[in-house]
Amino acid sequence: MVFNLFDFKQDVDYKTEVLSGLTVAIALIPEAVAFALIAGLSPLTGLYAAFVMGLVTSVFGGRPGMISGATGAVAVVLVGLANTHGPEYVFAAVILAGVLQVLSGLMRLGKFMRLVPHPVIFGFVNGLAIIIFMSQLTQFQGSNGEWLAGPELYMNLGLVLVTMLIIWSFPKLTRAVPSSLVAILVVSAMVIGWDIPTKTVGDLASISGGFPPFHLPLIQLNVESLLTILPYSFVIAGVGLIESLLTLNIVDEITESRGRGNKEAVAQGTANILSGIFSGMGGCAMIGQSLINISNGARARLSGIVASVVLLLFVMVGANWIERLPMAALTGLMIMVALGTFEWASLKTITKMPRSDIFVMIVVTAVTAVLHNLALAVVIGVVISALVFSWDNAKRIRARKSVDAEGVKHYELYGPLFFGSVGVFNEKFDVQGDPDQVIIDFCESRVVDMSAIEALNKLTERYSRLGKKVQLRHLSPDCRKLLKNADRIIQVNVLEDPNYKIVVDKL
Repeated sequence: MVFNLFDFKQDVDYKTEVLSGLTVAIALIPEAVAFALIAGLSPLTGLYAAFVMGLVTSVFGGRPGMISGATGAVAVVLVGLANTHGPEYVFAAVILAGVLQVLSGLMRLGKFMRLVPHPVIFGFVNGLAIIIFMSQLTQFQGSNGEWLAGPELYMNLGLVLVTMLIIWSFPKLTRAVPSSLVAILVVSAMVIGWDIPTKTVGDLASISGGFPPFHLPLIQLNVESLLTILPYSFVIAGVGLIESLLTLNIVDEITESRGRGNKEAVAQGTANILSGIFSGMGGCAMIGQSLINISNGARARLSGIVASVVLLLFVMVGANWIERLPMAALTGLMIMVALGTFEWASLKTITKMPRSDIFVMIVVTAVTAVLHNLALAVVIGVVISALVFSWDNAKRIRARKSVDAEGVKHYELYGPLFFGSVGVFNEKFDVQGDPDQVIIDFCESRVVDMSAIEALNKLTERYSRLGKKVQLRHLSPDCRKLLKNADRIIQVNVLEDPNYKIVVDKL
């Protein structure tokens, strides 16, 4: 075999995988349709994207059990392009975004997800839970946006609560069948058998169609077209990778296993390329459906493959049946997903966390929930965390001062010397009062960036103007290399220390 479709060392519960895949397929339909409509596209473009994205990432992705499809994050990005240039440019933008994602995976950029702090992940997850919950409230509104009232409201609430009760209680009886699938089937049987008037999947839009048609985007192949789609493609690629890799990390924590971020990036890119070619709107990993799958006990690739294939069968031959499913059942399922997605532990530990971490978590949650811009929320969280880290480290640089028997003054530094700590570093030295020879010991410190190099250069110049000499000692190999690379623009004296060794992290 050229590649391993399945990890045959892994125990696969085929019944659980197949039943979970069936449940996920049903849950994918209303969201795929809704996201396509948000983007101003045909419902089938969302369904085709869900099929292609789900199938490709399930087979080739770096995280078995994770579900991908058409997502709201990508749909929001595509709205402007769809309105101004039409679906052909959307398909082209999705293909180019896929190429960018493949390149990101091949360049191993997935490792940068390690830079995302835990409070950011908490905020991201809590924000998504709020989005999932709030998006279900539209099911309690009429066609004109007014809230339901009277018997119609009570009936929908009742069906939603019955669905949630079954999902919560059924696992206490048996885990032989996914409780979410049982809930959907029971509530659907109640609605159809008793002819209960309620909103169905078919009320959103018809999902009837054929196999995704092969279709190369009909756009002019010139610089102008490229510049039109390029900004959208960059945002789609970035949003898709951030959401997919964060979802991968969340699933990793739940399953206590480790996925492969770079492999997932390549799979996401390949899936988007094929989605654009086969008339899909593109997408990324879906945290809601992924959590449905994982909570059902699915851990292998089979569940995602089954979900994708069954979804296509629904579109091709089972549309009439699926369109009769009550939205109340799917609403109850997604509300349970929202409740399960929210990190309730973050509320318990909020008084025990540093104030900066609490602030980051709240900001990321708010940006995610209010703006629905997942990439922006994560970037803001990372930037705030980085600034807080830099500020804390800037205050930690210390200098122990001593004068040896030969009258040489020693400054033993502690803490990193970088752009944030340069100001404190300069305050440590008594240039006027120091003797003619000064040694700065970097045994417990490191020269990190260009600001640090320039600070050393200026400090040397200040001592030099008074006829005094500064020497640097115990520089680690990476610091020596940094200074050597900048030797044309700075003048510092480094004491040779051939016997000194320091452990250096290899990134």
